[in-house]
Amino acid sequence: MKRTLVKSAPELWELADDLARMEAWMAGVVGTSQSVSVEVTDRQPERMLAWRTSGVQAGDARIALELAAEGWGTSVSIVAQHSRPDSGDVDTVLEQLLDELGSPARRPFTRS
Repeated sequence: MKRTLVKSAPELWELADDLARMEAWMAGVVGTSQSVSVEVTDRQPERMLAWRTSGVQAGDARIALELAAEGWGTSVSIVAQHSRPDSGDVDTVLEQLLDELGSPARRPFTRS
């Protein structure tokens, strides 16, 4: 699955390279409502991030995210390998993941 997001690679990297977020995304891929322990298998800052399940409780699954500058934004490619019988559910999870990465960052208003 691939989409161009109107954010820089550093902005997207900051969001993606977060253990709690990776565990939540993996939970969606394996089909559970609880966070799933993960192990990062490849990390190339602002370019590539891959992780997999690290416990047997969730089965065997892997997610890989690639970032590349494209026009006014960043091309984000994401793939998941999993053992779920219905891959349509995983496609929905990946679409939601891209939506989350592409949503505007909300920062609290501060006075100088």
